[in-house]
Amino acid sequence: MDFLARLTTLISPYQSVLVGYSGGVDSALLAVVARRTLGRNRAVAALGLSPSVSAEQRAQARRIAAQFDIRLIEIETREFEDPRYIQNTTDRCYFCKHELWSKLAAEAVTMGLAVVVDGTNADDLTGHRPGGRAGAEFKIGSPLAEAGLTKSDVRDAARSLGIPIWDAPAAPCLSSRVLFGLEVTPARVADVEAGEAILRRFGIEGDLRVRHRGDEARVEVPISELDAVRAQGPAIGGQLLDLGFERVTLDVDGYRRGSLLNEESHAVELLAERPLSPGPSPRCGEGNI
Repeated sequence: MDFLARLTTLISPYQSVLVGYSGGVDSALLAVVARRTLGRNRAVAALGLSPSVSAEQRAQARRIAAQFDIRLIEIETREFEDPRYIQNTTDRCYFCKHELWSKLAAEAVTMGLAVVVDGTNADDLTGHRPGGRAGAEFKIGSPLAEAGLTKSDVRDAARSLGIPIWDAPAAPCLSSRVLFGLEVTPARVADVEAGEAILRRFGIEGDLRVRHRGDEARVEVPISELDAVRAQGPAIGGQLLDLGFERVTLDVDGYRRGSLLNEESHAVELLAERPLSPGPSPRCGEGNI
């Protein structure tokens, strides 16, 4: 049985479904298949609105929903009002997902939708996943994972359905770029969003991150893009300094998922640094670059 047949078999018994929808390839595939399987009125996609979701991600989600005639609702989430979320411990994602699923579960009841599901795939079931605990508490289904679809399988299936973002880089929430222990604020996630947009404007491609480390912006890009960043380092670094950072570094080991969880010494290169003002001035993170 192929991936789409497997997924359709799992979704077909649903009386109706609310899909937790970010506009990324995983939830997009799930929403498209649910729409094809159950029809427009029985399959609804719910987009959470939060400062931690970039404007481009929201626009992408709306474009995909319109293209595939998916019924889309938008729900504001308020995780930034939760001090436990703002503290930004390694369990931050739990509080975010708890807020999201509490809102979506309540909306499903209001709309008379029988099941709430998310875009977790089989690859997501390993590693540090505090958000998964919140999903389990609200009994959120994960049909992609149940069907055994890995990220690669999801991309193949999305391509076969003509979903245009089938090969788009992963785009987790902007808060995931903020150093653990440093408070997550709308201003900091806005800096991250602006910083990653700067890299894209300079032609940097693939999975990339601007890690917010307080005074330092640390750039992670694929190994294949390191030389492109170096070649434009002064210009890139200057624009990132304009966001308010004191210095900009490039992680020479390249992008890797979850690097903020692993705080052993990273090899970095300095791309730009703001001139020191007269007199002693303590600087956040000194000695950690």
